Amino acid sequence: MKLLRLIRGLATHLLSTSLISTSLAAFVFAAAHSPVAPEEPLEWIQVSKSHKEFVFAESKKTFVPWGFNYDHDSDGRLLEEYWQNEWGTVVSDFDEMKELGANVVRIHLQVGAFMESPTQVRASSLSQLERVVHLAEQKRLYLDITGLGCYHKIDVPAWYDKLSETERWQVQTVFWEAIANTCADSPAIFCYDLMNEPVVPGGDDKREDWLGPSFGGKHFTQFISLDRDSRPRHEIARNWIRTLSAAIRKHDERHLITVGLVDWSLDRPGLTSGFIPAEIAPDLDFLAVHLYPKAGNTDEALETLKGFAACDKPLIIEETFPLKCDERELGLFIEESRVYTAGWIGFYWGTTPDEYRKLPQSIANSMTLGWLELFQERRPAATP
Repeated sequence: MKLLRLIRGLATHLLSTSLISTSLAAFVFAAAHSPVAPEEPLEWIQVSKSHKEFVFAESKKTFVPWGFNYDHDSDGRLLEEYWQNEWGTVVSDFDEMKELGANVVRIHLQVGAFMESPTQVRASSLSQLERVVHLAEQKRLYLDITGLGCYHKIDVPAWYDKLSETERWQVQTVFWEAIANTCADSPAIFCYDLMNEPVVPGGDDKREDWLGPSFGGKHFTQFISLDRDSRPRHEIARNWIRTLSAAIRKHDERHLITVGLVDWSLDRPGLTSGFIPAEIAPDLDFLAVHLYPKAGNTDEALETLKGFAACDKPLIIEETFPLKCDERELGLFIEESRVYTAGWIGFYWGTTPDEYRKLPQSIANSMTLGWLELFQERRPAATP
């Protein structure tokens, strides 16, 4: 806007002098005062009538989620650890993800960063979240907001772990009411993900810890109950989803709601999460599975996707990465998974492909660079 005002002032000055011809000055003046075409408003995202994909609310064009989990930086720091003092880093990372071809960014919000007490939400964290939402609007990126994270065990409030199941769920409703109230009016919200990889305990023994085992120093899996108390596991999962969804719907009736599910959630023999897709799908707007294909056995991953896709709801792969296979196999899997999947979300940790190419070679660097190159190469696959 400052540049536009400068040009207009210069045009006016030229018209009042003989520095250039009147006709040329008039042309500059007219061009400077011509109305600037506003950028089209960011459209809201909704589920299609076919229940198999997502569409833009106004144009009804297909929207294919294609993006990144922005869960931590290259040093393992969670977003809330640097999003205030290093805001420029967040802005540049969003620019880089956009440049790589993303349209969705999944952020992970921690209980310890947002909850001062069982009933009080930290205002500064809500303000910073609002800032991220505005940034997403400016960059025309959609946010997958995943909540209730307890990734760093040391940062989980002591009072939170001492609560009963009912009390803990109540804190979680306070959290989600505050998030929904903050984000309700923004079209840049793709969805609310109630929790990353929740699990209902199996068996009859009472658990002592709410968190699952750590991976890379972080606890990504979390239990929503410590004691099944003879209740069917899927009923506990369904009641939990309904409780948190009702909290969101008090303030936001429009944005989509999902849960980030481990791939062992299907009702099959062996290890299961209790979040059986067929049982919980009616209470969600779409399903989100976390799936890492195994080398030489991508057919197994496709069979798992087929099980999730049988629920008459859109399905996205909310987490994937060449963790158990190379990028070539992952690329083939992504292409083959289009039969069942409406979107894909991988990972970005603040380091661009060019920067990775200049770093010392290591398995981790090579793996991530391969993923980012695959993300750029396979971007056309996100367009039906």
